[in-house]
Amino acid sequence: MRTVGLIVEYNPFHNGHQYHLRESVKIAEADAVVAVMSGHFLQRGEPAVMDKWARTEAALRGGCDLVLELPTAYATQAAEWFAYGAVAVLEATGIVDAFCFGTESGEIEVLHDAAKLIAHEPPEFQRLLREELLSGKSYPSAYSSAIAAYLLSVGRKEAAGFPFAQPNHTLGLHYLIALERIQGRMTPYTIRREKSEYGQTTVTDSAIASATAIRKLLLEDGKLEASRPLVPSATYDVMQREWASGRSPVSWANFVQPLLHAVVTQRPDQLAEYREMTEGLEYRLLNALPELEHTGMEPLLEALKTKRYTRTKLQRALLSILLNHKKEDFTPDKLAAGVEYIRVLGFTSKGQQLLKRMKKEARLPVLLSAARSPVQSRYLELDTQATAAYMLAQPGHASSAAIFRDFTDRPIIIE
Repeated sequence: MRTVGLIVEYNPFHNGHQYHLRESVKIAEADAVVAVMSGHFLQRGEPAVMDKWARTEAALRGGCDLVLELPTAYATQAAEWFAYGAVAVLEATGIVDAFCFGTESGEIEVLHDAAKLIAHEPPEFQRLLREELLSGKSYPSAYSSAIAAYLLSVGRKEAAGFPFAQPNHTLGLHYLIALERIQGRMTPYTIRREKSEYGQTTVTDSAIASATAIRKLLLEDGKLEASRPLVPSATYDVMQREWASGRSPVSWANFVQPLLHAVVTQRPDQLAEYREMTEGLEYRLLNALPELEHTGMEPLLEALKTKRYTRTKLQRALLSILLNHKKEDFTPDKLAAGVEYIRVLGFTSKGQQLLKRMKKEARLPVLLSAARSPVQSRYLELDTQATAAYMLAQPGHASSAAIFRDFTDRPIIIE
């Protein structure tokens, strides 16, 4: 059974995701789909609108056969480590033959060539990156500029003009860099993103919209019904149930009070210990609080944002405080050591066959529950702590039992 891997957040699973899934199966000539999905907190430093079990159910009903969790330690990172963790999980299963990601262009050759050239960051590339950062650019902007300059320096003039800075190109490049670094055997593919751009906030098509635009309908406009044409019927059914139960929707607004409590009860030197708290951001944060008219997330982000501190950078920094993510747990050496387990969130009947194979062929322990883990992993602790934090913030006020769902819940099974 040939399998294709997808790296996803599904926040929520929508029609564009279903298109990507189906096209991935075609291009990879696959018989089954394995998705590695972020848990409760996501790459841009945001909480998911629904918990990971609800999103797993929507993914399985939408065409995935096996859903694995990307550990929180990687899911909440910038592109380099997000990609590294996700590709490492897929490779470690031992059963994924190919993986497919969406890009703005649908072209993989330039990305693959660039990845091979800079995967191990040659000295000249490092020098160019330092120069770009010293010019005051944000890291993503500096990185893409350094790539273009380096490609020019090694004679890749045509490739140097490629739009590496576009969000999906950036992620795609890092997926391919990760594949080079771990010397993975999976075959990479890409397909072109259609009808909506990454992060687009408006709905411009009758059936396909970005996840950002759909979340705007759900969170800002409060229009669950308006999302119906933009998501598969199974996703809509899951959302209706989660909204009715009071478990969703979840947004940063649900976490403001615990976040501010964590901030105001610590000294600047203590805040500086958190991941992404760099260049004196702890002082900027503490100085901004007394000036706020309202203690919401949006006013706080607006007060903190600069050319250097992008919204995503700030959200990840604040999330690190909320989830107690200290720099000592996220050193490059520790992250490069890779994932230590494969957590199964759900599967179909076909996925159950894959799971049986994976238990024999995987290079890491396969976990169906955190309660029976054969490994003592700090990153697994961070996963269970993230679940507890998320459950406590759900609008319906989770019971104490919900805090420990990582230990009590079995994978979602869709026949």
